[in-house]
Amino acid sequence: MGQYAIKELEHLSGIKAHTIRIWEQRYNLLQPQRTETNIRFYSDDDLKTILNVSALTSKGFKISKIAQMTREELRNQVLELAVSQADNQYQIDAMLLAMIELDEAKFEKALTTPILQSGFESAMLEVIYPFLERIGILWQTSNIHPAHEHFVSNLIRRKLIVAIDGQTLERKENAARFILFLPEGELHELALLFINFLARSRRHHVMYLGQSLPFNDLLEVANTFKPDHLVSVFTSRPETGEVQPLINSLAESFPNAEVWLYGAQMQNESLFFPSNIKRFGRITEVITSLNAL
Repeated sequence: MGQYAIKELEHLSGIKAHTIRIWEQRYNLLQPQRTETNIRFYSDDDLKTILNVSALTSKGFKISKIAQMTREELRNQVLELAVSQADNQYQIDAMLLAMIELDEAKFEKALTTPILQSGFESAMLEVIYPFLERIGILWQTSNIHPAHEHFVSNLIRRKLIVAIDGQTLERKENAARFILFLPEGELHELALLFINFLARSRRHHVMYLGQSLPFNDLLEVANTFKPDHLVSVFTSRPETGEVQPLINSLAESFPNAEVWLYGAQMQNESLFFPSNIKRFGRITEVITSLNAL
């Protein structure tokens, strides 16, 4: 069971802690508990409630009316609106709730709705990426387990693969040649799969090599494929002390290609990037570079 401080509820729901306290006292909306050392905390059920309340108040529902609903009525009202309206916040909240409950059917429904309403690329940028950022808050506070991450990652990964499989292989004239790979030991594949989708949708020639690729294998493939660009995402690998040496090796081994690097490991300001290495801080920057080719 998760244990959340009121500030964590604020960050996850967008409702100020002061407002949560007032609603709690006036409407008995939440039932905080206390630890053995008398510190207040909120449960998974409290988090679900405040997320649902946030979704309804953002659409003009009065808190006095919401407070009269049972938790089941509250949940059903949010799900009804999530399907009937093209509102990203509903989808994000619904996905977060489904993840906490490990409910595949609910997550699938919440994930599919924005894809059908606005297209796959828009759904990734406007719903799935913000959802993953919200998960990051839960990770930082130790309120979700690896099982939660694997649960949602595999469902999102499945959608990405289906979307990529549905793309045509028609390439534009003078298409850029890309090799996409993850460094050895790196298994976090969602961002690289999305870049695969983005590059293919812009009709470039992509060689996708996937997870945990040994460096010597990368050299062999590149020798045959002759890429214009190599793209990788460093999330948890390589280890911190090995990031700069790998950047240097990529720069030296592929002097005639531009190497694009993205991911959490790239945000270290002490890193040095040779002239043929391009660092990206956000996925939208990758899209801008793809569009410029």
